[in-house]
Amino acid sequence: MRDAVALQTASNPDATALVDTESGASWTYDELHDAVETTAGRLAALGVESGDRLGVLMETRPAFARLAFACARLGAVLVPLNARLAVPELRAQVRSVEPVAIVCEAETAADARELDAPTVSVDAGDRPALADSDPVDVKAADLAWSDTRALLFTSGTTGSPKAVRLTYGNVAASAVASAFRLGVLPDDRWLCPLSMYHTGGLSVVLRSALYGTTAVLTRGFDAEDVLAALDEYDCTGVSLVPTMLQRLLDAGAISDSLRFALVGGAPTPPDLVVRALDADVPVCPTYGMTETASQVATLRPEQAADRSDSVGRPLLGTDVTVVGDDGEPLSAGEVGELVVSGPTVTPGYVGDDGRESFSEFGLRTGDRGYVDEDGFLHVGGRRADQIVTGGENVHPEEVAAVLESHPGVDEVAVVGVPDEEWGERVGALVVSASDVTAATLDEFSDDRLAGYKRPRVVAFAEELPRTASGTVDRAAVRDALADEN
Repeated sequence: MRDAVALQTASNPDATALVDTESGASWTYDELHDAVETTAGRLAALGVESGDRLGVLMETRPAFARLAFACARLGAVLVPLNARLAVPELRAQVRSVEPVAIVCEAETAADARELDAPTVSVDAGDRPALADSDPVDVKAADLAWSDTRALLFTSGTTGSPKAVRLTYGNVAASAVASAFRLGVLPDDRWLCPLSMYHTGGLSVVLRSALYGTTAVLTRGFDAEDVLAALDEYDCTGVSLVPTMLQRLLDAGAISDSLRFALVGGAPTPPDLVVRALDADVPVCPTYGMTETASQVATLRPEQAADRSDSVGRPLLGTDVTVVGDDGEPLSAGEVGELVVSGPTVTPGYVGDDGRESFSEFGLRTGDRGYVDEDGFLHVGGRRADQIVTGGENVHPEEVAAVLESHPGVDEVAVVGVPDEEWGERVGALVVSASDVTAATLDEFSDDRLAGYKRPRVVAFAEELPRTASGTVDRAAVRDALADEN
């Protein structure tokens, strides 16, 4: 089961494995098996071996899926890199994991060539191109459930990028637990408009192969295109972030072929849950994280009407313990830090012994919430004032450090500003003694921060508001930015 495509080729060869909505092309498991074999052979010809780390810098597309499965066949470790990051951010991540090569596409080739690893493109017009390598015969790797399947980056609660180790066992346990919550049918088609360098997007492709069902890929998210794809391909499932769900509801009627619409990456507002249910969309608010190979808890549609502020009970095999500041478990209804344990939880981070991230009850998430008397999880707030904008995590300290490196900036406070569409936007209150403007700061940040991390709300002050103890008064900062919103 470590090579899911090979497994399905033996038992389910004629079933549709993959659909590309942009081209209309599709692959059966038998056809995908041959394509993966070719891709693995070409990677092997370039010197990629079992245990090597292979970086992938591209958006969701069939070539990304083939690379993910080719890594399993070779025994290589897949390292998806966020194609939206600025080059300095990518460079730091690449140095932390030292991939033997980076596979890119035409749109990311220029950035990839600035990183510290050999680069090859999946697009024939680029040089060097993966297709230029003559494939060699590949012997399927002998893998264990404890072997690392992928390294996915997350900022972590400290703001420092960390590479999360996800094993074959983590991925399989997550697929099983999700199946028990959402169900699996032979004709399921799961549409993925999410980026595959995030666990929410990658998990759709990996789980579908384990189930022997179909993954339907879109190239990015456009509400009209996604609505059309859901209908044209009779999709039974879709993964979204709240902003995407809102845009789909704004754009028109959503296909009645859906059994579930999994919505995560950021808190789903209760009124959005109610709106979806009123539109007969089987919405499933979920809470998950990279460190758990996606879902931790998920609410079923029939439960959502009465519990629109919950993310459901923890999935099969997953335990969530709510602890207080002293690290001791709290009673039902008491708010504290969420600690997660179970077979989906990462064994740790690259280059980190994990002692600060784990406790006797499991992985410390840094998220706050409570479990009610009926076992339903409610999530709200993050310990480190992390900002979640459109499903992307942003750490204020990282943004502030970049802005404060501008020679005209003295101090900066960065907070999340409420936004109806994105959940939050990044806001910055700036202390400057020179003629710095919001436009100059945006230009300064352009090649230093990913677009979603750059402040969209900027205000200026003579000094930052502070509490009696001298720390920045974040509530007052939000008030100061309110007039600019």
